[in-house]
Amino acid sequence: MASFNYRALQPNGSVAEGQLDAGNRAEALRQIEALGLRPIRVVEPGGSAAGSATLRPQGKALKPAPKPAPKDASKEPGRDAKGAASANPAFNLGSSGGRITPRILENFTRLLASLLSAGVPLSRALIILNREAANPAAGAQWRQVHDLVVDGLSLADAMARSPATFPKVYVAMVEAGEAGGFLEVVLNQIADFQAREKEMRGKVMTALLYPTILLVLALGVLVFLLVFFIPRFQTIFTGFGAKLPLLTQIIVGTSEVMRSYGLFVVLALVIAGFFLRAWLVSVPGRRAWEGVIIRAPVVGPLIAQFAMSRFCRMLGTLLGAGVPLINSLNVARRSIGNQILVDAVSNSIERVKEGKPLGPSLGDCRILFSGATLEMISVAEESGRLDHELVRLANTTEHDLDGQLKTAVALAEPLMLFLIASFVGVIFIGMVMPIFSLQEHIK
Repeated sequence: MASFNYRALQPNGSVAEGQLDAGNRAEALRQIEALGLRPIRVVEPGGSAAGSATLRPQGKALKPAPKPAPKDASKEPGRDAKGAASANPAFNLGSSGGRITPRILENFTRLLASLLSAGVPLSRALIILNREAANPAAGAQWRQVHDLVVDGLSLADAMARSPATFPKVYVAMVEAGEAGGFLEVVLNQIADFQAREKEMRGKVMTALLYPTILLVLALGVLVFLLVFFIPRFQTIFTGFGAKLPLLTQIIVGTSEVMRSYGLFVVLALVIAGFFLRAWLVSVPGRRAWEGVIIRAPVVGPLIAQFAMSRFCRMLGTLLGAGVPLINSLNVARRSIGNQILVDAVSNSIERVKEGKPLGPSLGDCRILFSGATLEMISVAEESGRLDHELVRLANTTEHDLDGQLKTAVALAEPLMLFLIASFVGVIFIGMVMPIFSLQEHIK
């Protein structure tokens, strides 16, 4: 048994402080709830103390309350009759070794929504998820969120303390759900949104995999030719005596630099990459890079479509969950990702706040919304079916984007093969040209 000091709210709103003995923190919370109190803070000072739970609000001692009878563990979700964790796969949050993956976060979100829908209190639901977590990192994270909630923070504020695990959009949606009183509905919507995001990102990564492999192969072939192949010809050219062609001189010079200063070149590239990454993380660098990307001929329209799909799905999801339009727009714009596009949508939100309809307000974001899309949004807003129309637009855009990605990959494959052939061809021509010069010199 351990001794716990606690602070809790009484039904009349006053704060009560006391000390109780319990086997663990979860049992201490159950005892406090059995007294009709709402826990604010529960800490274990480290020393053991005898006695039952006592309350001392405003300097008055209350009658010690009896400890609640132990509950049957078989009645708890995810537990068998012996109190051990069941093998129900629905409560297995997955294991990834030492980090919380998007899949683990999605499972956590969906299970938390299910527990809250079943009437389980939030603190108890977080205890269950902590106990059922197969990943130690996830268990520690859920425990931290639980402790912060017990200490009086809202769920959104507790999650905001861990931005590496809970993205800003996630926290904003939870905050909207808590404010509106439909947290379990919003959590289900978040889980569905995460599943869609994962599917879409998977398609993009799959589409980029083969061109990336070809690019790495091309660089590998180029390095092999410059480091191992060219030096064999260089010994022949040394005793040639005649002046080498310009292309051959460039290839030979590049080969000498790679062999003599290759490590320094790699180190310089690593340092340059480090500074480039630091610049891209900064606000000016990120804006400059995103501006270049969004104006790129092929990549720009794809990124704009992907951002529009995310925005429409997020906005439709929030409106369908009952979140007000202004709050939904403020949350949905964070899901776009590109800060330039976020700024454009922010200007549209200001016009909506002034009382203008959503469709015309988004008219300035033509890089995201076409004229036909704006008309569909306007009609849906007038008919009261804006949430359904936004989700439908997101589905249609994702379907079109999937087809465009397949087309882009189909064009990228022969382009990468052409680049590889060009690298090899230029080097081959540069090495053969001195041979013809040698024949003319002999004649």
